[in-house]
Amino acid sequence: MSRKASGAPPPFVLWREVLTSYAMPAVTAGLGGAVTRQPQLVVAALTTIGGTSALVAAALGATLRRRPVRSRPARTPRALAAAVLGLAAAALGLAVGLAAAHGLPQIPALADSPWPPRLPVDLPVSSAIAATVTTWRWRGSRPTRTPDHRPTTHRLERPTS
Repeated sequence: MSRKASGAPPPFVLWREVLTSYAMPAVTAGLGGAVTRQPQLVVAALTTIGGTSALVAAALGATLRRRPVRSRPARTPRALAAAVLGLAAAALGLAVGLAAAHGLPQIPALADSPWPPRLPVDLPVSSAIAATVTTWRWRGSRPTRTPDHRPTTHRLERPTS
């Protein structure tokens, strides 16, 4: 277990990010489905919404964790890195969702299921939110740049008395 030094950014813990990425969308979407009495949304919250978020957080978090400290996107601004990776994940999620919505009804067991038409909405939204939050938190765990050539100023203390 690593301990955080005083003033140091919080550590990036992958399992905690994956767990949070699954639980938060699953709970919020599940509560929304329960309150509005939409059982399909409750099931989607526990499967496609939460599962997609956890999968994206695990894959992206594992990739980002291996990046060197001084490489891109570690040096890019935090908001820009989160926005770019969020949009990229949304585009990839939309492509996968459209392909799955087109291909899965061809399988006889899923022909009458209400699940495949939800995928073009659930996958990009879940992917974008998970990628944005994971990148934001990972980037926040990186040490900030310090100027290498800034001269340090030392104040001489005057004796008091």
